[in-house]
Amino acid sequence: MFKDDQDRKARLPELWEALLTFAVMICVMAVGIIVFHADPHMPMFLGTLFAAVMALRLGFKWSDVEKSMFDGIYRALQAVIILATVGILVGVWLVSGVVPTMIYYGLQILNPSIFLVAALLICSITSLATGTSWGTMGTMGIALMGVAMGLGFTPGMAAGAIISGAYFGDKMSPLSDTTNLAPAMAGTDVFTHVKFMFPSTALTYLICIALFAFWGMGHGGESDLSKINAIQEGLLSLFRINPLLLLPPLIVIVAIAFKIPAIPEIVLGILAAGVLGPLFQGANCTFGDMLSCGMNGFEAKTGVEDLDSLLSSGGLMSMMFSISMTMLAMMFGGIVESTKQLDVVIERLLRHIRNDKLLVGVTELTCFASNATMPEQYISIILPGRMYAKAYEERGIAPETLSNALEGAGTVSSALIPWNTCGVYILGVLGVGVADYLPYAVFNWMMPLVVFVLALAGITLRYRNGTAPQKAA
Repeated sequence: MFKDDQDRKARLPELWEALLTFAVMICVMAVGIIVFHADPHMPMFLGTLFAAVMALRLGFKWSDVEKSMFDGIYRALQAVIILATVGILVGVWLVSGVVPTMIYYGLQILNPSIFLVAALLICSITSLATGTSWGTMGTMGIALMGVAMGLGFTPGMAAGAIISGAYFGDKMSPLSDTTNLAPAMAGTDVFTHVKFMFPSTALTYLICIALFAFWGMGHGGESDLSKINAIQEGLLSLFRINPLLLLPPLIVIVAIAFKIPAIPEIVLGILAAGVLGPLFQGANCTFGDMLSCGMNGFEAKTGVEDLDSLLSSGGLMSMMFSISMTMLAMMFGGIVESTKQLDVVIERLLRHIRNDKLLVGVTELTCFASNATMPEQYISIILPGRMYAKAYEERGIAPETLSNALEGAGTVSSALIPWNTCGVYILGVLGVGVADYLPYAVFNWMMPLVVFVLALAGITLRYRNGTAPQKAA
């Protein structure tokens, strides 16, 4: 709301002024990422700078603009704290052997006769354990592509199973940055978000298993599993693998079930690994090692390049990319919200969308458009999240409905755009283009459809008070 005082002469923006702010943001993001291959931070900063200039044009004082940026950052502080603690958790879980244990047992299920389903499950487990689809595809994915070639699977089919599994974990893991980012934009917490995603994600995942099992029929026999064996041997050379090291993730899951707040849940996982790590890893996991890995991450030296790449991650500093991106995006969001630039655009759009179920579909389409026009996965969650958060709130729709739509479309559709950073990355590490793996990346193209269909059925549409508010006649 505008303050009614004589010193302030700010006005509502015209539609063209608001659209110009977003158009400039889209252009600088597209040019920065596609043309100059830059990280999204500086283009986002330039877009934020233009939004601030537009605010000044509308009559706002610099002090108002500055406060709006602070307010935007403040709304994301919980997500920033969670991202920081998740980085610490990953580093501690790596040095204590928790993540290696999860990966080791995941590899045990590999069976050439059901390779596609096994690849899906292995990449799912790895991505759940590490919270990263890119790391999974760049390590396990590369190894599994080599196995697939020996079994006679087409590159596109094998890549589809790998990508589907990797993005399942990226979408559902509390360690994933996108899984933390989506609820932060929507105004809920990460574990409410994960629980609400479960029905639609589980249905999509079951469809994936069925299709990959069908496509895998007739393929079997023996294959050169040397890459998988090398990873297992590398894990055993560096860590003592023991089922008890699965307790920290189990504790986190139990904490979720008991509705313990997100930050204490993550801390419980850190403490559990801190106790078990020295017991099983001995001198390789001292208190000093855990402090160092919690800060700067774990550096693996197994001699297996793929494995070292996968395990050399984590730490507080590894989250600074996501944290700084979140803060810059929330500065932009704070400006366009407080100056009503966002409201003007959304109001015009929502005039034609009165059905709450259709709003979920429009949110997903906006995420897809963001991935195509501002080709960066984070932006496809941040921008639509801030665009629609107020509309969901005014209609009495629970914020987890919005976060589910953001994750159900923004996270997964990034891999379906050839010029998106995710599509480019997949081509680089797996050697397969979007046109080849698109039909088989079932999880990625099926997920948005399932979310929308279940929204029409009322399953992925939840209201704050349990029922839809009565609309005035």
